[in-house]
Amino acid sequence: MEAWEAILLGIIQGLTEFLPVSSSGHLELGKAILGDNSVPEESLLFTVVLHFATALSTIVIFRKDIIEILSGLLKFKWNEETQFVTKIAVSMIPAAIIGILFEEQLESFFGGSIAFVGAMLIITALLLWLADRAKNTGKKVSFAHAFIIGISQAIAMLPGISRSGATISTSVLLGNDKSKAARFSFLMVVPLIFGKIAKDVLGGELFSESTNYTTLGLGFAAAFIAGLFACTWMIALVKKSKLSWFSIYCLLVGVIAIIVSFV
Repeated sequence: MEAWEAILLGIIQGLTEFLPVSSSGHLELGKAILGDNSVPEESLLFTVVLHFATALSTIVIFRKDIIEILSGLLKFKWNEETQFVTKIAVSMIPAAIIGILFEEQLESFFGGSIAFVGAMLIITALLLWLADRAKNTGKKVSFAHAFIIGISQAIAMLPGISRSGATISTSVLLGNDKSKAARFSFLMVVPLIFGKIAKDVLGGELFSESTNYTTLGLGFAAAFIAGLFACTWMIALVKKSKLSWFSIYCLLVGVIAIIVSFV
């Protein structure tokens, strides 16, 4: 992979992480367009690194919320902050189980199959279309809802299924407030990404002798910087704009991807 390709893919990740359009799906489409012939494991490595970068940008943007949560935890009381962290932990269970039991199967999907990505984008479009018709409320995410949202996050490990789109849509369809659903969605993925990175590092699976650290570093930097600029704007866009616009976009890209795969 060339340096400019790594930067381009990093920018794609940074921009699409905070929109319900599937960053992983766009990365796979981008790699297919650029002619990336990496084996699934190497392709997944680059994807994980870029997700790690945007996780860091999420922490920077939500630093006040995170500090408030940590302050509440240190009081060692069953307060709102402790409950929020517990809900985050509950939401991680489905993805953790699937990630451990079906890791090899998941890796095989990150090999540039744009027809599969296109089909998953169409499913994302359907989810967003349904969520757009749900009424906005003032309800907070409950523990039961946190687990159900976690199931959506686990399914969104497939390229083409938008993680934010799936989790926010599921939360909204369950009757939760859109603003609270977006905040929960963006914060719930941070510990999951860090857990994935830690698992791969400890297992010695993340890097190899053939790893190109330059392209990884450039991709990481591009995704982090793009995420910092995009996060605030994108989150506001998700909250204020209608999800149907993103639904139309995912549908069009999904259909085009499927057509191109056959052509």
